[in-house]
Amino acid sequence: MQTSQHVLFERSEMKDRHLVRKKIREHIANRAKLPILIFPEGTCINNTSVMMFKKGSFEVGGTIHPVAIKYDPRFGDAFWNSTKHSMMTYALNVLTSWAIVCNVWYLPPMVKEEEEDAVHFANRVKAVIAARGGMSVLPWDGGLKRKKVKESFKEEQQKKYCQIV
Repeated sequence: MQTSQHVLFERSEMKDRHLVRKKIREHIANRAKLPILIFPEGTCINNTSVMMFKKGSFEVGGTIHPVAIKYDPRFGDAFWNSTKHSMMTYALNVLTSWAIVCNVWYLPPMVKEEEEDAVHFANRVKAVIAARGGMSVLPWDGGLKRKKVKESFKEEQQKKYCQIV
């Protein structure tokens, strides 16, 4: 990873986030450098929906070149459900699959509009990707599959539910 200029960081460290944002801005400013590949969901999910994008990728400016990627499970399923299968079982399934096929769509470049904040821009890009891939848009963080849900998030959802009832 060091030879290909990866930028590694610990998401929970605020100092790391600021450093990454600075490195990305410097990279974008240098026209001689290749574009940066970012996976804004921060995780892989089950190929049916697009989860919440991390806003940091959309705060740095520059042009976003969205790409929709969707695996075709007819010949082999690339999704690993780590709660059901061990890494060895997953590896065996992938290695014995007929093929791992995925559709890739390169979408038109997108730029943040003047009145947009990073979250709205991220949601607009996410909606375009989901529509092209035929997936649903979900407002949840994909990292929830590995972490406990914050109490504040639960309370917010409970308040919304109470308002409906």
